[in-house]
Amino acid sequence: MATLGFLSRDFDVFAIDDFSTRLAKIDELVTPRLMQLAPDFNRELSRNLNVDLHPHYARHMRRGASPPAETWAAFGPSPTGYKRNGYLALCVSGVGIHARAVVKSTADHRPEMARAIKSKSADLERSFRGTRIQQYQNWEGRELPKSIAANAGFFEGLGDALAKTSGSIDVGFGWPVRDALTVDRAEVLDALRELGPLYRVILSVAS
Repeated sequence: MATLGFLSRDFDVFAIDDFSTRLAKIDELVTPRLMQLAPDFNRELSRNLNVDLHPHYARHMRRGASPPAETWAAFGPSPTGYKRNGYLALCVSGVGIHARAVVKSTADHRPEMARAIKSKSADLERSFRGTRIQQYQNWEGRELPKSIAANAGFFEGLGDALAKTSGSIDVGFGWPVRDALTVDRAEVLDALRELGPLYRVILSVAS
């Protein structure tokens, strides 16, 4: 079984209180592993979605005195950045690893994305086939969010959230640390692929 290769010490990094020390340990231990994983993930996701994606890595350059609760590799359609587009992300936090689809409040075309998600809510429910999903908006990083049904009402709610003035969406799947240490990378990649129907809707208007 090919695991992601993270160790207990990688998750312990996020318990370090000192801002500079935590950032240094993220750069030393976690980011290099994400950079090893990301090219293969990017190729597989690009092939699955039939779109050219590009990997990017969290740098936490604009943070103040509050150390980051997580870090990530992001996969988006632009080679120059990812926050102005919706993106897929492989995230690492103190409580585990996460496969997510994200649209930030700073992204372009949010109103169009919101309308597209709402209009496709019934199709998305069929695509997700009863899958339970986790919402990470306003997540505090202390434990994994509870899973809820990815039904039409769920996607309509995502559209409503994204349509707000500073709206965003952040949804996906998480593995607690005990499972993250041994989960097969294929399972994590499959989770990112499972977010594909939603991400395709997001990409359809992000041009």
